[in-house]
Parts: sequence; structure tokens; C-alpha cells
Amino acid sequence: MIRRKGEQHDLAGSNAGQAREHNRALVLQTIHRNAPISRAELARQSGLTKPAIARIVETLLDEGLVMEARRRHGLRGQPAIELEINPEGCFSIGVDIDRDHLTILAVDAVGSVRGRVHHETRFMLPDEFVDLTGEAITYFRRSRLIDEARLSGIGVAIPDWLGELPVIGKPDNYVQWTDFDVRAALSAFTSRPIFIDNESNAAAMAELDYGLGDESRSFFYIYICACTGGGLVLDGMRHRGAMGLSGEIGWLPVTNDNGPENGKVKPLGEIFSLTFLYDYLGKNGVVVSKPQDLLGLDRRGRDLVSTWLKRMSLYLAEAVEHIGLIVDPDAVVFGGRLPVRLIDELLRYVNGHLAAKDPNLPSIHRATTEDAAALGAAAMSTSAALMLGSVDPAQRTRLPLQIHQRVSA
Repeated sequence: MIRRKGEQHDLAGSNAGQAREHNRALVLQTIHRNAPISRAELARQSGLTKPAIARIVETLLDEGLVMEARRRHGLRGQPAIELEINPEGCFSIGVDIDRDHLTILAVDAVGSVRGRVHHETRFMLPDEFVDLTGEAITYFRRSRLIDEARLSGIGVAIPDWLGELPVIGKPDNYVQWTDFDVRAALSAFTSRPIFIDNESNAAAMAELDYGLGDESRSFFYIYICACTGGGLVLDGMRHRGAMGLSGEIGWLPVTNDNGPENGKVKPLGEIFSLTFLYDYLGKNGVVVSKPQDLLGLDRRGRDLVSTWLKRMSLYLAEAVEHIGLIVDPDAVVFGGRLPVRLIDELLRYVNGHLAAKDPNLPSIHRATTEDAAALGAAAMSTSAALMLGSVDPAQRTRLPLQIHQRVSA
């Protein structure tokens, strides 16, 4: 059953004095998920007493994290003042670096993007990454798109094994990423915390906090990018796993049904990704280097894309079946860098394969958030500042994994 917005069964309060921080977090989470909300509703949903709610809300108002938004007019009595998270309460910077792009966002406390800097660059090296990220942060500050005093931190969404995995076209010097300390480099720009997570996990976090998380508290996110990955959300929290790799669907074994490797079992990530789509088109005489190129193809190019999507849908339908049987989430969400129109086409093919199968399989949805990994990166520090349920303390110490850590971490 999908848990709907307003159902707070996963949050429980305590009025004990020793639970002050827990209760503060509970109030912020309840306002974040259900705003606008009155103090009376806040007390009812959290299980806290009205005096406790009054004390906590007064503190949050003084700190600027919460604001009184409007009055709700009912049938009788004094209109209730409703509470919301103050968009100006805190700001976060989200950085998404991958093998084919760099996106930096300035985001306020409710997830609205105040500024965006984007570079479509294949195999960007660490020095250029640091320079461009520093320029973007300087631009956000000079343009007053963020309040420096209320900057909660910088979040970084970055693939694990960035410099190690064999990727079509990867230059030899890309191995520089293997020993590069992202946290140390970005700490030169701020004294605020630096949060780091896998980009697929970050995308899932964005969908949880700002997208379908309002309707579904358990879902699997398939992130379509240069090297496809996945993230898992269970009961309103991202499930990281022992190594922080829970949901890493790129390692899922599938049977190749095409070409000289027909019948050979390979990881899904070695068959399905934007990189493999570009390579397929290139072998058929169609040059594509970025997602936007896919929207301007002629009839032949569009037909080639459709052929590729149809073939990939077989593998993805199989993946959805496995996810449904093993994890049993409410939904499987598809998002990432593949243009919306093509995701919709892909999902039509996937649904076609699943239509005659188990009716209890999770429903399939297109993700609702844009720049999902960068937005999820920003959400890391926002979640910490607002004490949300999606907080993961490991993000303050995590570094991108290296190949040997897949078996030893």
C-alpha cells in the first residue's frame, strides 16, 4: 500500500525532556512533509502536547527555519495560522559530476533552484572540475542567490569507481579521479560541511524529498546516465547497505541477446546506458554526444533510438521483476539524463512486457525531478540542517569507492 502524504506512522514523538532534539526533528519533518500545517494539526500528527509544540515552533520561528505562512478560515472560531518551512531558512549547493557533464545548483530550504550552472563536457579532469565548481560558487555568492550566513553545506553526487571503470572513449589520464580527494578540494571554498554520495543515491534522495516521495515511501530509482545506476528508498529513508551500494543495479546480470555476444551473461551496466546508446547510434552513422542531440534526430535517427529502447526494455522489464520479488517496493522510478520523451517511450515498452506478468509487480513511473543528482546532492545538506528523516551521517565522511572496495569494504 502506498503511504500518502499526511500519514505519519513512521514518526513518533516523546514529551520527555531528554528527547528535545528528537522532538525538534520530528516537528521539522512533519512541517516539511505536510506544510502548510496548523499548530493543532502539528500536535495531532506528531503526538506531542500543544505546549511542547508551542515551545519548539517558537524556537524554529526565531531561528528563521519556519515561518507563519497564512491563516486558514474555517466555519467557526479564530482562523488558524499555518506553518511552513521558510525557503530562506537555509541554502545548499549541489554538485553533480559525471563522465559527461558537471551541474552545480544553488537550492533553498524547500528545494527550489535559485541558480544553475551546467557544463556538457566529456571526461572532465579533477583540476577543471575544481575550477568550474569554484567559479559557480563565486557566481552564486556575488549574485546573492544564496545567503552565505545560511549556507548549510555543499553536497556532491559522484559515481563510484569514476576513474576506474572501463567506459567507451575514456582517456588514460581519467584515472586521476581514483586518488582525488573531492572533499578536501571543495573544503577550500567553504568551512561548511561537505556531503558526498553516489549520484544514483542522490537522485533517489531528490525524488524522496521533492518528487514522488509524497506518494510513495518505498521505491527503487533507476538512474539513466553515462553509466546506469540505482538507488533504493525504504519506508521514507534511503537504504544505503553495508557499503553504500544498495540499489546498484548496474551490476545486475542479464543475458545479452544481440550480436556476437548473444547468450553471454553480462552486467546490465555493460549493456544499458547513455554511453551505449551513443555508441549504437554512432555505429549506424548517427553522431550524438549529449542528451539534447537525441531530440533533434531525423526520422532514421529516431527509428534507431526506438529500436534500441525496445531491446533495452526487455532487460529492464526483467530487472523490474527481480526488484519486485526481492525488494517489493511500491514503485520503480526511471529518471536521469535520458530526455523525458524517450523515458516515456521506454516505459511504454517496459509496461508492454510486464502486462501479462504478475499483477502485483511494483508500478512504474517517470521521475518528476530535473537535475536529480545535483538536486539530491543539495538535499544532503538541507536534510542535515532541517533534521529530516533522509539524513545519512555517512555522507559527511564518505568518499567515492574504488574497485578494490567492492569486495573489501
